Amino acid sequence: MSPVAIGGILRNDRLALLSVLAVPDRPGVAARIFEALGQEGISAYFAIQCIDHEGRDHVAFCVLRETLEQASRVAHESCGRLGGCKVTIHPQVASIAIYGPDFRERPGIAAPMFAALAAAGINILAISTSISTISCIVDLERANDAERILRSTFVLPEW
Repeated sequence: MSPVAIGGILRNDRLALLSVLAVPDRPGVAARIFEALGQEGISAYFAIQCIDHEGRDHVAFCVLRETLEQASRVAHESCGRLGGCKVTIHPQVASIAIYGPDFRERPGIAAPMFAALAAAGINILAISTSISTISCIVDLERANDAERILRSTFVLPEW
């Protein structure tokens, strides 16, 4: 298969990843977490949520590393209010994303990204997609490798 053309690569090396795990599923779980972050003036730069096969919510989000202490406090307090959960923290992560027009209409973009990172032994901590972007969270120490690999995997515009 020939390399896929993309619009470019985005990267943010200033992040920490927090996960609020195993929350009993019910409406408003994500709202409570993100309302509490907002009240502290903390922006989430990445967010995902899923429900496991046992009906528990898992919410993961990235914040700027400089707000990690506040965000950790908020996550732990939220966990206490929501009940039955656990907080995990990866204090030094990076987001690495590829973007381009209409990714959802172009099959075959996510697999080469994930395969290239896997072949290099880079573990993906979280994935999020949109109509035009595929974002991965990786350990900060592997961010340079991840960017180099994606630059060799995809065709980038020549500016």
